[in-house]
Amino acid sequence: MDPNPSPRSKTRSSWLLAGLMAAITAVVSACKSSAPDSAAPPDSRAAGTDTPSTTGTASSKRATPTPPAAPEPSNARTPRDYRKDAARHLYGQNAERIFKGKLQPQLYAIGVLEVDIDRKGSVTRVHWLRAPRHAPEVVAEIERTARAAAPYPVPARMGKVTYTDTWLWDKSGKFQLDTLTEGQL
Repeated sequence: MDPNPSPRSKTRSSWLLAGLMAAITAVVSACKSSAPDSAAPPDSRAAGTDTPSTTGTASSKRATPTPPAAPEPSNARTPRDYRKDAARHLYGQNAERIFKGKLQPQLYAIGVLEVDIDRKGSVTRVHWLRAPRHAPEVVAEIERTARAAAPYPVPARMGKVTYTDTWLWDKSGKFQLDTLTEGQL
């Protein structure tokens, strides 16, 4: 071995070492993949279905999900009052996604969404008054979350309602609604 390697040799060695380290990192990362969803049986995970398989029988019963309980009706007289009931409902539906405590001063996204609720508590329309256009994934997730929370409290005194709330989105993917916010640092 040459006791005084040339600069070119040193560069080549460092590139080889860097490549080797990158390959090792990729292999280790691949080995750390998350475990499969333990709630679904192994056969259904492999087949991409959510129904359990029954070995050795021709018929299998499909599990029917239990529909969510209907929320309490809202006695709000104004859209502003209804907004509190809707925010509490959204928090109840998304408890694990609510940012706990005061938000950072610099939020990832802020959006103002208008939601139309019919006399059954269904969402009939969502309309952005101020969309966080720099974060299209947040726009899509807020719309999905707002629609998935239906049925909302039935606006008993108003018949139907259009309410507006501001979504305060943290970079962690958790959020608060302005109506129930704990504030910012």
